[in-house]
Amino acid sequence: MKVLVTGGAGYMGTELINLLVSNEAVEKVIVYDNLSRLNYNLFLGLKLQRYPKLVFVKGELLDSRSLKKALKDVDVVFHMAAKVTTPFAVSDSHAYEQVNHWGTAELVYAVEESSSVKKFIYTSSTGVYGSSDKPADENVEPNPRTFYAISKFRGEEHVRRLMNKMETYILRCGNVYGYSKSMRFDSVINKFVFEANFNKIVTVQGDGKQSRSFIHVDLTAKALNNLLSSKLPSGTYNLVERSIKVFDIVDDLKQLIPELEFIFINQHLTLHELNVLPNPLVNKSLGISNPNSLKEELREFLSRFSF
Repeated sequence: MKVLVTGGAGYMGTELINLLVSNEAVEKVIVYDNLSRLNYNLFLGLKLQRYPKLVFVKGELLDSRSLKKALKDVDVVFHMAAKVTTPFAVSDSHAYEQVNHWGTAELVYAVEESSSVKKFIYTSSTGVYGSSDKPADENVEPNPRTFYAISKFRGEEHVRRLMNKMETYILRCGNVYGYSKSMRFDSVINKFVFEANFNKIVTVQGDGKQSRSFIHVDLTAKALNNLLSSKLPSGTYNLVERSIKVFDIVDDLKQLIPELEFIFINQHLTLHELNVLPNPLVNKSLGISNPNSLKEELREFLSRFSF
């Protein structure tokens, strides 16, 4: 099969590409990315003569002509390209709307006109739920609060049009964390690990009692790769591993780095809760199983730094 991955040079995309090029069922992998993050790490380490199936196309989601050309003879589309959230994502609303909403719309239009695409996979975000005092599952009505989450939810609405035309999956991913050569350091665990390793000081927003739902980047890539052969029915699913209080992340880091200090910013504020329930059907179908504790994963993460 021939696969196209939008945003394939990004944090999750880089790890997925590593699996796809080794997947014997995949004949060709097209990475479609505009390199807006100036992240070229995907091009390091992969010996292209060993992976002739890998092709890179520099392109924009809003360039419909380029999209249609890239989609020629493609069987499966992984749509991962997005303007990614900052911790609060309350600025630059136009950019989120253009890329995440209308960029997704352009891709869906192009896929609808394609005669070859049989499966479409969209990585959305658990942020579409907004905040919730009780753990959220897929039956909870979305209530996005940030520009990022709103734009991702609007993207979902376009993708949902494909449900009765082909196999279509909307995966609402939790906060992705863990080592990758295409690192993002704006997500909470990655940011904490970096600060702890180099500065020995971690800054915590609010009182630290807020919970978030997480999934390791390796498990995310594994789930996406397994979706190529999975019998999971089309639908909208949560892709999360576990929920963790922010303060518990710092506590595990403190045990690994005894001299670690932490500073609370706006400690009087109680930030919103967002716990999302793992979906047992999804986790079983896509092979999401992690025997390691968070502390063990943080220890491994710390070991990947050069100094």
